[in-house]
Amino acid sequence: MISQVVAKTRSAYESGKTRPLAWRKTQLQACVRMLQENADQFAEALATDLGRGPEEAWLYDIGFSITEIELMIKNLKKWTEPRKVSTPMVSLPGSSHRVPQPLGVVLVIAPWNYPIQLLLIPVAGAIAAGNAVVMKPSEVSSATSALLGKLVPRYLDNDAITIVEGAVSETTQLLAEKFDHIFYTGNGTVGRIVMRAAAENLTPVTLELGGKSPTIVDKSANLAIAGRRIAWAKYVNAGQTCVAPDYVLAHDSIADKLVEEIRKSIKNFYGDDPRQSSDFARISSPRHFSRLDAMLASGNIAIGGQTDEQDRYISPTVLVDVKASDAVMQEEIFGPILPVLAVQSIDDAIDFVNARPHPLALYVFAEDQKVNDKVVASTTSGGVTVNGTIFHMTGPFLPFGGVGESGMGAYHGRAGVDTFQHLKPVLKRSTRVDAPLAYPPYTKRKFAILKKFI
Repeated sequence: MISQVVAKTRSAYESGKTRPLAWRKTQLQACVRMLQENADQFAEALATDLGRGPEEAWLYDIGFSITEIELMIKNLKKWTEPRKVSTPMVSLPGSSHRVPQPLGVVLVIAPWNYPIQLLLIPVAGAIAAGNAVVMKPSEVSSATSALLGKLVPRYLDNDAITIVEGAVSETTQLLAEKFDHIFYTGNGTVGRIVMRAAAENLTPVTLELGGKSPTIVDKSANLAIAGRRIAWAKYVNAGQTCVAPDYVLAHDSIADKLVEEIRKSIKNFYGDDPRQSSDFARISSPRHFSRLDAMLASGNIAIGGQTDEQDRYISPTVLVDVKASDAVMQEEIFGPILPVLAVQSIDDAIDFVNARPHPLALYVFAEDQKVNDKVVASTTSGGVTVNGTIFHMTGPFLPFGGVGESGMGAYHGRAGVDTFQHLKPVLKRSTRVDAPLAYPPYTKRKFAILKKFI
């Protein structure tokens, strides 16, 4: 079954039907229509899978995807046309271009936490570049996966764009097939499995992984704004966001004040009882709930800590007095639990971050610009937002991706199209002139002249 699906998709690519810009544009427009015409159904599916309200469903999945895809449609010709570059003197007369060329048949494997945008945005990039696509949504977000499984064949080209539903077995079978590029978003454990499978065919990969994204708060920071922006980014989607602040390193002189500002923001966002708020999501699965529940034993609970296993509810929580050796600091949290650790200096915070694997995102809050510059220059991460959180990955003009254990490759905007096309170097030379200097035999005079050109 899987082999037949991939063979059908490859046959469609080899027919040449995915190359014309008209086909690409038609498919991208169909993606947008699918989201717009079924927005209510998608919102209901997200509510079932993640307990999300309709506003967050639109902001972070449906509308986010529409905006990104519409930008691709607007710039399709520009982003896929040959790019002229300089030609060295030794090759004159001539011209040089980087000519975009689709890679072939692309596999996109998406996670459950933002199951629409993390599937359709890379799929759209692959389509815009002229590829055929096999997409695999996550079985954890089962309602959204089922809806996509119903709608994708209805709106998109069934031969060149295929959706495969299922779990580990189906993913394993897909990874055994030959693809021309694999785009995976998820955790590092599965990322390694994907990379090993890709190595069998020397298939290039883009891995959007995660990690423990730190937030550094300097003593010069505007604490009211820092608390509000940290709380928003941490607790949206109940913390199940790959670029959510994973932990906070706050200067010890302001750590307690920062916790109080976070407390105020939680109340402003979700009221006295976040469980009753339609804006606060739920944990995705019982297994994920149990993993997070065990982390609450780390340190001391300063805010929240309430749980309900049946409802898959964990309240917005802040932990203090946390040690680096505690369980909550050993893996990406991916939930509404925020450890706040006090540090004595920015240098201590930088050393703490650098002693750990490179994170997907890093955030720093300081009114002292020298502190901001020092943190940015002295740490390595996929991306950074200064005096804010998450926003570096929300715009289409900054590529989004990881580094080291947080991933490889990038996408969004033009980068999201370039990921799926080979920029083939093409040099065109004239036959009107054929200087003998380049050919043997190399006399002393020839060599002296050539040295000036090379």
